[in-house]
Amino acid sequence: MPKVIDTHAHIFPSGFGPAPAGCDPASWPSVEPNPDIDGGKLLVNGQMRFPAAPAWFEAEKRLEASAASGVDAELLSPFPALLNYRVPAGVGRDLCRVVNEYIAGLVSAFPARFYGLGTVPMQDPDTAASMLKEVLDHGLLGVEVGSNVNGESLHAERFDGFWSEASRLGASVFVHGMPVPSDRLPGPATATFGVGADAALGAAAIITGGVAEKYPSIRISFSHAAGGLPLVLGRANWFWGRTWNEEPPLPESERPEAKPWFAPRGPMELARRFWYDSLVMDRRGIRFLADLFGTDRLLVGSDFPAMPREQPIAKTLRSMGLTDEELSDILWNNAFAFLATHPPT
Repeated sequence: MPKVIDTHAHIFPSGFGPAPAGCDPASWPSVEPNPDIDGGKLLVNGQMRFPAAPAWFEAEKRLEASAASGVDAELLSPFPALLNYRVPAGVGRDLCRVVNEYIAGLVSAFPARFYGLGTVPMQDPDTAASMLKEVLDHGLLGVEVGSNVNGESLHAERFDGFWSEASRLGASVFVHGMPVPSDRLPGPATATFGVGADAALGAAAIITGGVAEKYPSIRISFSHAAGGLPLVLGRANWFWGRTWNEEPPLPESERPEAKPWFAPRGPMELARRFWYDSLVMDRRGIRFLADLFGTDRLLVGSDFPAMPREQPIAKTLRSMGLTDEELSDILWNNAFAFLATHPPT
């Protein structure tokens, strides 16, 4: 049986310590006991009071749960609620360091079982860029970022320094869908359609907004298969090249409305540089992703412990008639290509 690494698995520290000097205590997260869950806690972060089972913050409990699901390794990333881009840059830097040091400690304590991504304060791109080396020096392999920064697109010019430094250092970047507050959806739909829509916008900004062209070696993965992006890539490619089915593009003179998309490569080609977790909850969706991107671009993700894993992990993937090579790539090999590190022996 091929090994499995869960590349979309979140975590938060069991404590954050006191708010740093000059920080409004209400802006600093804390963890409180939760009598409603055996061994559980409440993550208090502004108005949020998130009930969490021990697997969120206790390594041994997490490893037990992973073993029960058939998970051999996890790529840990911060709970998205901790990507708090609204706080001042200095507070954000301090919070990132607390989270990064916690994840790095788990990676160090449980090598080959935990790999880690940190976080940086994207509200201040210069600080975010300068912290990337610090993140890697901690033994983490990159960072998780939201699909927008307080509503600002990831392709905005002020983020160029971050993307440039991530590319230079070889830091992997996991882009997680983060819906922007809106009254266009009922509240419960925010976690489904809202996350998916913003995941698509975040990926589309990177692919068509110049990031992919400027930094061709950068390694990026997208949560939830970049939401709705795969289904609109064909449309985007048509607007770029004015042909169906990825046929060669027409001459520029015959596609004037394609501007400013006269890039040498179309959106479909650029999208295949990246990786996509296959957490779409439907084998038909996964088949489409495999056909569109290739099985070498898909990863296993679960959103654990925010969501329960399939039992066992990747049950649907194993039922799809993939070849042994394709399955091994999705379950194991592709993750280490995204992370640019060797799998454990």
